Amino acid sequence: MHIILASRSPRRIELLKQIDVSCTVMPADIDESVWLNEAAADYVLRLAVEKAEAIRASVDQSNQLFILAADTTVALADEILGKPENDADAMRMLKKLSGTTHQVHTAIAVYGYNRTLRLLNTTQVEMMPLTDTMLEAYIQAGEHRDKAGSYGIQGLAGAWIQRIDGSYSGVMGLPLYETAQLLHQMNEYLIIERS
Repeated sequence: MHIILASRSPRRIELLKQIDVSCTVMPADIDESVWLNEAAADYVLRLAVEKAEAIRASVDQSNQLFILAADTTVALADEILGKPENDADAMRMLKKLSGTTHQVHTAIAVYGYNRTLRLLNTTQVEMMPLTDTMLEAYIQAGEHRDKAGSYGIQGLAGAWIQRIDGSYSGVMGLPLYETAQLLHQMNEYLIIERS
């Protein structure tokens, strides 16, 4: 299967390859500001749908490719921890996450045949207590950049994760089970519409 991916994330491209899906990369440029009192789960679902819709509006309507968009955020209690603005912001976030169980929410939206399907994956992540030395080394390595919550489970920070309850690929940015389910559902619509 070949789709349009509304993201430039190399992690998402690699994860799609795991389920035999190739993609044309078309990053969506939308306002990712959090609305007042918006819950983390609602936030990522809204952004995933908005990204898919933004790409849908920019491609030729005769294009029959599905559009897949995703968004990931980290939440600690009611606080949304998105991508860090700079190194100091990353340090602030990681200090908050140190020694906690937090949530990683990843929403996916698939557009095709005049409909958008969406799903949310939430994973509980337990992180060990982190020392200032550990945090400084991590910031120096630069892995925090462009990552929700300022860390990536697939990199050096993977050694800090004591336990997850949920989807490893969801924490990376694309829950494969849910992605495969949505793409399968879209294919079912295709079969119905063609019959």
